[in-house]
Amino acid sequence: MIEALRKLGLSDLEARCYLALHGQPPSSGYEVAKQVSVSRSNVYAALRSLVDKGVCRTVEGEPVTFAAIPVRQVIKLLQAEFERTARLLENELTHLPAAPPFFSNWKGDAQVELAVRRLAANASAEILVDIWAEDLHKIEDTLLAAEERGIAVHLMVIGDTPTVLSRVIVHSVPAGGPPAARNFSLLLDKEISLLGSFTRHSQASALESNHPAVLDVLQTSYYHDVVMMRVEQDFAAELEARYGQNYDLIRREHPEMRGRKPETAAEPGHMEDDTH
Repeated sequence: MIEALRKLGLSDLEARCYLALHGQPPSSGYEVAKQVSVSRSNVYAALRSLVDKGVCRTVEGEPVTFAAIPVRQVIKLLQAEFERTARLLENELTHLPAAPPFFSNWKGDAQVELAVRRLAANASAEILVDIWAEDLHKIEDTLLAAEERGIAVHLMVIGDTPTVLSRVIVHSVPAGGPPAARNFSLLLDKEISLLGSFTRHSQASALESNHPAVLDVLQTSYYHDVVMMRVEQDFAAELEARYGQNYDLIRREHPEMRGRKPETAAEPGHMEDDTH
């Protein structure tokens, strides 16, 4: 709870003082200091700051006491302040030139998952996701939050896994199972992308980019997979009779299609072994 209050702009001591007051009768600074085990001078400074921020109020008397503003009112106040600041920034910065193509690297599970949350929170219409079933839990809550606010989340998951997301395509697991580095991608509003991998024995890493070439590759790959999966569902027998199992005839004619691990055969629709 203290960490959540800190994210709302309170210091550690302010958060502790607020919690000590919340739901309680008005208390003096001395009483609050006893609860939080901090010197009265520091507690009084924190309480004055809470009053200045509109999070607490004073009750005149001898001595002066402090009372917490109900948390719902605090949240409404902070929301109003945030929206006012956001409108100001939008009005002042709307005429900036379009951002040039960029590439940003994120390393570590925390950094990668934070990038996913930030990008999903800023999506305005659509998110295309391609991820292994083993890793969906890392970002599922973020995708659900986006879907709840009206974003069309299209999930292609490699391997069956339970999820309450609305638009899900389950892709079969390639022969050999998940690789050590399981690739994933997100394409948001066809304007920004995140392409990376989760690994078994090291930290995750990802590349964020708005470069048109990267956006086009991810969009084309996603659409290609959707079309190929539908074609294979409707014409599986005909395709195998014509091209062999797992398109073996085509693979023999085009050895350049083999990925980094030629001993692991890819499933139809993901013709390169290192696609994921």
